[in-house]
Amino acid sequence: MAWFILLIAGLCEIGWAIGLKYTDGFTRLAPSVLTGAAMVVSVVLLGIALKTLPVGTGYAVWTGIGAVGTAILGIFLFGEATDLPRLASIGLIVAGIIGLKLTSAA
Repeated sequence: MAWFILLIAGLCEIGWAIGLKYTDGFTRLAPSVLTGAAMVVSVVLLGIALKTLPVGTGYAVWTGIGAVGTAILGIFLFGEATDLPRLASIGLIVAGIIGLKLTSAA
């Protein structure tokens, strides 16, 4: 269950990271409120997951989900670069997340 909670926390992290783009420096009310809510939910869920998971593994997976998801959405939503080194780097992060999951005792 902790891994599922961590996944949801990571998805919320993607939500707030992408949301930052839409807040226009926190000058737009609705995107700012939604982004702030996603931040709070993400960190609270991370805290719940870390009751069971090792902190190093949980935090690394959480940030990895956020980094990969945000990078992928950046490509689709904002036309960010899709060159081979960038995609390979995203792949390395995914490999790290999988490796941490596979080697975790929790």
